[in-house]
Amino acid sequence: MPKATVAAPAEAPLDCPLCPRLVAFRHAIQQAHPDWFNAPVPSFGDTSGRLLIVGLAPGLQGANKTGRPFTGDYAGDLLYSTLSKFGLSTGTFKARPDDGLKLKDAIISNAVRCVPPENKPTGAEIVTCRQFLISRMAQLPNLKVILALGRIAHDSTVRALNTKPSTAVFGHARRHVLTAPSGPVILHDSYHCSRYNTNTGRLTVDMFHSVFAAIRQDLDA
Repeated sequence: MPKATVAAPAEAPLDCPLCPRLVAFRHAIQQAHPDWFNAPVPSFGDTSGRLLIVGLAPGLQGANKTGRPFTGDYAGDLLYSTLSKFGLSTGTFKARPDDGLKLKDAIISNAVRCVPPENKPTGAEIVTCRQFLISRMAQLPNLKVILALGRIAHDSTVRALNTKPSTAVFGHARRHVLTAPSGPVILHDSYHCSRYNTNTGRLTVDMFHSVFAAIRQDLDA
């Protein structure tokens, strides 16, 4: 059963110094946009929830700007509308952190908490940030289902659960049974709900909804 790194909190400190490249990038953005959130983005949602959604990292003009995961870019439009459709949120998503939206039985986090240049964290950055994902999972007492959005989120989640990715291979709509700090957990995979993936047809709305239908079935079982 995985354990969090000693003293590692579930959320990275806002002045987290662990990844020099990401710190330098944050500082450069702060000079250009002093009114942006521009810090490690904390998880958002219901800490007593049974569903954890793991994304890749904050988007430059999305969560890095607004301070809430998947808020301010197209990926959030699709994700939050889907959460509403499947009864996992209340309120209306308006792409603002003060829109009053609340998640119900679900929480959203990222494998990497800081915005990376070109949306591409390095392997070392993913490993360094994993301690926060481990701690986040350890502090979700009712965790039953995890949704990994994309391969990087999948691999980091699997490793955070002390499992080798080779034994739980990523694939859209795949389902894996693993072990979390709270006990057995079901991991669902989806292609990331990015504009690129939807524009190219790699991921359609129906495909994304099908994954959530499977998740809803597991939550209701």
